[in-house]
Amino acid sequence: MATEKSALSPKTWPFSVSLLPQQAYLVGGSVRDALLHRQADYLDLDFVLPERAIATAQSIAQHYSAGFVVLDTEHQIARVVFPHATVDFAQQVGPTIYSDLHRRDFTINAIAYSPHSETLLDPLDGCADLARKTLCMVAAENLEDDPLRLLRAYRQAAQLGFSLDPATQQIIRGLAPALGRMAAERVRGELDCLLSQPEGSALLGLAWQDGLLQTWLPEVDRTHLDRLATLDQLAAQYHERWPEFSYLLHSWVKEQTTPGLHRSWLKATKLSQLLPPDLASAETTLAKLKYSRAEQQAVLSILKGWQYLHQHQGKTGLPPGQQYHLFKIAGAGFGGVALLSLAYGMPEALILPLVERYLTPNDPVAHPQPLVTGKDLVQGLALKPGPKIGELLEGVHLAQAEGLVGSREEALEWVKRQL
Repeated sequence: MATEKSALSPKTWPFSVSLLPQQAYLVGGSVRDALLHRQADYLDLDFVLPERAIATAQSIAQHYSAGFVVLDTEHQIARVVFPHATVDFAQQVGPTIYSDLHRRDFTINAIAYSPHSETLLDPLDGCADLARKTLCMVAAENLEDDPLRLLRAYRQAAQLGFSLDPATQQIIRGLAPALGRMAAERVRGELDCLLSQPEGSALLGLAWQDGLLQTWLPEVDRTHLDRLATLDQLAAQYHERWPEFSYLLHSWVKEQTTPGLHRSWLKATKLSQLLPPDLASAETTLAKLKYSRAEQQAVLSILKGWQYLHQHQGKTGLPPGQQYHLFKIAGAGFGGVALLSLAYGMPEALILPLVERYLTPNDPVAHPQPLVTGKDLVQGLALKPGPKIGELLEGVHLAQAEGLVGSREEALEWVKRQL
């Protein structure tokens, strides 16, 4: 049943199956994905044990000198971290594995695998739903107990290319307001997953249609969701036509905090289209969803850059001075500004030359190299330190962008003329 590379083959696991008790079961996404022949370089395994889950995890971690952390003492959940795998151990919910599986979200996630007997337990016909490519709830009360599962249904449907069972979808519509009481961080995580894959845009539209986004993103309407699909289409086109531009869209800023799994300029651009139009309200919504300060600034830089470009772009493009201001306002988010401009219908002939400039490291407009420093002005021109120095240096950058100065000597002469 299990192939050599499958998570259902204990040979792929980073520890010996002999260290597991007889009643241990592999459950959840790793079983589902193995049955769908979805393989990952990094193993993410979940086991349920009838007892001593934390003690078993600790023993395995000590045996292999692996990382160990207790995630939930009350519910007996612990994690062992290997170089190429994360393994979670949890106490089963209820007296048997069958009762545990009946508490899960969807039937395709309620299939268990016994590594000792190498058999599957599928009391809810999850394998049949896998074959039908359908996401079907286990029970309405399970969704009600954890309303995040309502949004997770659309995320998993996007990831797997599945459709929602009509009865399940109807229950979700009825329970939709309950999503409003979930922790913002958890909701944001599901939104990020949906925004980070092209298939997610259609499912995000379906989630909105079913009433799931209204609490957290009340400004969203069909126009916004259609624009997400346009952004996905453009990103796919440029992935083929212009790999450097595509790489820019899929890159990200350097953050002091640990990077998340779903951070890119493309995702930030799509997120910008789900926010209120004015910047202050957009920032409030991002903060409400607990986005990091770096992500908030990234999304706002795209919105600011787009607004500047929208206001100043004429039929012949921006003059160099305005290009300089645009690059400064957008910063590292310029790729997102460019993609957004194309999505709004601005001609490629006006936008792509700006992308070319941005992708050229020493371009004097997009990435001006300082010709003079504040120290040069203070010492060379006997100026006093203060705000005026910053204004003059900014003026030099603008003059450089406009081709008025090109060397240190010319920059100093330019400053003298201003004084």
